[in-house]
Amino acid sequence: MKANRRSILMGSLAAILTPLAARAQTPPPHVKGGDLPPGLPQPDETIDLWPNGLPGGENPAISETVIERSKDRLVTDRAVYGITRPRMAVFRPRKPNGAAVMITPGGGYKWVVVDKEGYEVGRRLSAQGYTVFVLFYRLPHEGWKDGANTPLADAQRAMRLIRANAQGYGIDPERVAAMGFSAGGHLCADLGTRYDTKVYEPMDAADELSARPFLAAPIYPVISMSAPNAHPGSREKLVGADADAVREAAHSPHMNVPDGAPPFFILHAEDDDVVPAENAVLLRAALKAKGTLVETHLFAHGGHGFGLRKAVGKPVEGWLDLFLNFAQAVRFANRY
Repeated sequence: MKANRRSILMGSLAAILTPLAARAQTPPPHVKGGDLPPGLPQPDETIDLWPNGLPGGENPAISETVIERSKDRLVTDRAVYGITRPRMAVFRPRKPNGAAVMITPGGGYKWVVVDKEGYEVGRRLSAQGYTVFVLFYRLPHEGWKDGANTPLADAQRAMRLIRANAQGYGIDPERVAAMGFSAGGHLCADLGTRYDTKVYEPMDAADELSARPFLAAPIYPVISMSAPNAHPGSREKLVGADADAVREAAHSPHMNVPDGAPPFFILHAEDDDVVPAENAVLLRAALKAKGTLVETHLFAHGGHGFGLRKAVGKPVEGWLDLFLNFAQAVRFANRY
């Protein structure tokens, strides 16, 4: 019955989503900001989240800006802010394994870190057979009416569009995971706990689909919006410096774990001097209290923002293998 329902649903969406799929095949515009190292694989395409206009028709007076933070011409480390065209950059594997991962890079909700916590992880996962979608989400403090819910609206919409276009990517629409880093880890955990929360008005048939990820993997995540564990910068950008306890709780994923939450894979370094590892501990405890399957890894050393490049030579270097093992254990996808 599951396969039949999926076939019927995909067929009913085909007519509505064909224009979107056609646009998705066009080459993506480059993210400017420094020359790219030669031979480095780039996204195959991009998908606009809101091709018919942003929810509510908003248009803040901002423009997309890219900062290249790397001093090494062979390594890019771009950060993007002023995003008015939320989108996904797609990395297609040579041999799809039928599963997809949506990545939400970090950046303290100040910007979106493109390379270190987006494209680099996307390349590595696509080499393992995953179809990867790196999300360029809107930032909550840049004049959007819905403020703190704006990134979640983009994340929910992205999950639904991936499922709506699953057939064209050779993926199972049910096997779509979320992975995020730092503030993007907060967004990942927010999606994994508030996937059913209505944060935008439906735009088309894709919005009839579930935004619940098959599994959620917040890596060194921001979780709490309350002192003493909140990351000050993320808290200020997301809920405001003067947020009260009710607003803090509404945007702290460990305070919003529902029955039936997806499995979680959580990873943090205990010497993280930017986002306290207690954030991971709080989330784990809340998930366990709801009976949610959760695997947690706490490393003594690793610091913050290690991604893949800064994990080299440290015990935390093998964190992606731990994720791949977990994905296989929960029958998300087999390893190559």
